[in-house]
Amino acid sequence: MAKLFENISENNMLKLKKILRANTQKFKKDVNVLSNVNRDDFIALIDYGSIELVHTDYEGNKTVIEELEEGEVFGTLTSSIKAEGVTCITKEDTAITFIEYDQITNNEIIKNDYYIIFVKNLIRLLTEQLNTRNIRVELLTKRTTRDKLLAYFKYIDQKTGDGSKKIKIPLSYTELASYLSVDRSAMTRELKYLKEEGFIEANGNRITLHY
Repeated sequence: MAKLFENISENNMLKLKKILRANTQKFKKDVNVLSNVNRDDFIALIDYGSIELVHTDYEGNKTVIEELEEGEVFGTLTSSIKAEGVTCITKEDTAITFIEYDQITNNEIIKNDYYIIFVKNLIRLLTEQLNTRNIRVELLTKRTTRDKLLAYFKYIDQKTGDGSKKIKIPLSYTELASYLSVDRSAMTRELKYLKEEGFIEANGNRITLHY
């Protein structure tokens, strides 16, 4: 949550959270956060931990819509959490602060300088997450499982930014298959071929790129 309150003093942050009526809740791993909150318009800030938004269709098939970590935000106007079959599952012990949208436009807070900083931080965070979603859309447009995997590995490498071409996949293989909308068995075979052909070296979720 530090990014959202960046450049706001500790004292002003406490004032801001009080005026916003921010409500922080802690959840254990594998809890559906949405079963514990009102699904009306709100924004949620991940203080620590991580979540995944999952859609389950009428046949019970699960698709990971989005993975969110500490410092990121989600809500009813930024995510499809009101849609039928969507759950928000904690991947580990997680703390989330909820704020109703009505409170963000509260006249009592708009006059404060630190409110302007807060809104700028919020817009920046939402822009960053929109860019991440656009990247996923681009990944999903790739025609083959191989193309999706290679593009995803390149994206993680660029996101890390250390130039080592050694990356750590933040998802399990089951989650990665869901994220890329591919069959897990087909993905596992493709990973085997990529190793055999020298495109990558793999040790669990640690990948070294050779392309």
